Amino acid sequence: MGKNNSGTRRIQPILWISTLYFAMGVPFVTINAVSGIMYKDMGVSDSQITFWTALIMFSWTLKPLWSPFLEIYKTKKFFVVFTQFAIGILFALVALSLPMHAFFKYSIALFAIVAFCGATHDVVADGTYIGFLTNKEQAKYIGWQGAFYNLAKIISSGALVYFAGVLEKTKGVTHAWMIIMVIYALLFFVLAIYHYFILPKENKEERKDGKTAGNVRQELLEVITSFFTKKKILWCILFIILYRFAEGFAIKIAPLFFKAPRTLGGLGLSTSDIGLIYGTYGSAAFILGSVLAGYFISARGLKRSLIWLCCAFNIPFVVYALLAYYQPADLLPVGISVVVEYFGYGFGFVGLMLYMMQQIAPGKHKTAHYAFATGIMNLGVMIPGMFSGMISDWIGYKMFFIWVLIATIPAFLVTLFVPFPHPENQKEQQINS
Repeated sequence: MGKNNSGTRRIQPILWISTLYFAMGVPFVTINAVSGIMYKDMGVSDSQITFWTALIMFSWTLKPLWSPFLEIYKTKKFFVVFTQFAIGILFALVALSLPMHAFFKYSIALFAIVAFCGATHDVVADGTYIGFLTNKEQAKYIGWQGAFYNLAKIISSGALVYFAGVLEKTKGVTHAWMIIMVIYALLFFVLAIYHYFILPKENKEERKDGKTAGNVRQELLEVITSFFTKKKILWCILFIILYRFAEGFAIKIAPLFFKAPRTLGGLGLSTSDIGLIYGTYGSAAFILGSVLAGYFISARGLKRSLIWLCCAFNIPFVVYALLAYYQPADLLPVGISVVVEYFGYGFGFVGLMLYMMQQIAPGKHKTAHYAFATGIMNLGVMIPGMFSGMISDWIGYKMFFIWVLIATIPAFLVTLFVPFPHPENQKEQQINS
């Protein structure tokens, strides 16, 4: 297993990588998807659900702004454990807020704090992965990292949503979701305790680099300035925002559309059905699409592949328009539609991530600039998501998903003309020189 600097035996990295990235995925999936199903069950309107659950995701966009300050005061391990304990307490408070008359106001405020803690946890989790693994180990475990992040999606939006649907039949909606929130709380308490003992410890002497808050502010300003002065950066930003523009509308409304009564244009599915479809079949299709996309890009190159990846990402949204038009009563066509859309989502999403890594991030501040790029990318989903409910309430589900298809047009246009400032396959040493 090897030894660390202090001479003690080194813990196998997979023992903490698996749980760390599982813990990273749960808050994001819960706020982005699960909370919407919960609020729909409890009678909140689509417009309120989509606006507020999208708005509080803003922490994941802003996280690069406070990330440089974290290690001045404490270690990465401290913030991992602290944020996990905090998230556990916050989920418990969400459970207590649900029986209240103004439950939506209190619970959404608590979820906003969960989002801040989750975004902070992302920063220190990635920092732990980068800081304690060699380059060879990082490559070795990158697949496991993604697998356990997606396991969070399967457990959270699949198993727990399915369980909520089962509980609703005996406990009622409110108590069912209270139990689910308590499960989340207990999960994060266990994760925090586990990581307190299992995460590698930092060498305190190595952390004494003389940095102050003033130094960090100056470095952050230089990182931001250098990012926005990159070659053709405005075109690049336009691309990473518009690539997911249609998704921002569709991803928020789709589960609410599945849950809505058939008399209101929905499919009238149960909570358990939604958990089964999204958390199992959908997640499996997403992982398969992601894996196959990697081979596709490696064979053709990113530049030649990008328009095909854009097609795979955006065209499958047509399945929601078909579901809204025909309103099938059978679960099979709904499941097939979700598999098609999630496979395309996984296949096409890889192209966007690689573009940010290879065409936007390279340079002196590669890691920080990649964080900025992912933050800006989230805006492309967050902003349309905020207003998706208002639009669907106004024009109905059938016309809304036609609008989603129209919203894919900017993605195709910007993909056709997106710049490639750096030659493909250029070595990192050349880029950084």
